[in-house]
Amino acid sequence: MGVCLSVLASGSRGNCAIVRSSKTRILVDAGISCRETFKRMKAAGDDPRSISAILITHEHSDHVCGLAVLARRLNVPIFMTGATHQAWARAMRDADGERPHLDKLEVFSPGSRFQIGDIAVTPFTIPHDAADPVGFTFRAEGVKIGFATDLGYLPPNVCDHLSGCDVLVIESNHDLEMLRGGPYPWSVKQRVMSRVGHLSNEALAEFFAKDYDGGATYVVLAHLSEQNNHPELARGAAEKALGSRQTLLRNRVLLAAQSEPLQAIQL
Repeated sequence: MGVCLSVLASGSRGNCAIVRSSKTRILVDAGISCRETFKRMKAAGDDPRSISAILITHEHSDHVCGLAVLARRLNVPIFMTGATHQAWARAMRDADGERPHLDKLEVFSPGSRFQIGDIAVTPFTIPHDAADPVGFTFRAEGVKIGFATDLGYLPPNVCDHLSGCDVLVIESNHDLEMLRGGPYPWSVKQRVMSRVGHLSNEALAEFFAKDYDGGATYVVLAHLSEQNNHPELARGAAEKALGSRQTLLRNRVLLAAQSEPLQAIQL
């Protein structure tokens, strides 16, 4: 079967993806409801009962809103950093002040590689306004997938982790002019544009032009804002920056969507 990536949802209303090898299936984030997660998994050809583990990048609601129910229904290990778990548990307190309990919580530290089945997972710190946000790389069967969304800029450590990827899932959140002229309050605009906010089309294009190694078969643009971006603006900026490195075999640009799964990428 090989290695496969399915992006089930991507955007400010919920994020969820599946990385799978021939033996292991990992759910990356749980930002849509359990029911919708299962529906989209089935549409992508995945059986929810086959999930081996859930990984969480950070505690913001568009990445964890379905976690509590998914954890109960799937009864699989849940991986997150200690600070992310504490922040999630505080936000999820019930009316009596009780924090939720995860029966199979697994705590990891950024920079420390671990194994889930036959997939090697390396979490790395990203700059975002959350307790302890991370991106991931996944290695299995000679394939490397890089996953970095929700980050204000691309520091050297992130660029290093994203080198050598066969598939690169990376944020292209907003067009700067659309954001500046858009409906958000100025305080929110400042947060999005900050170094712990979200990556713009322009910032991503600069990475592609200057720091990207150019080796990925597929580049998936993720977490596009529905208010402050347009798919063709994001695609155009990325393709222009990639230039001659975009060929039939390299740097095929795909766009992850909020409302429907991206067609599975098989390697």
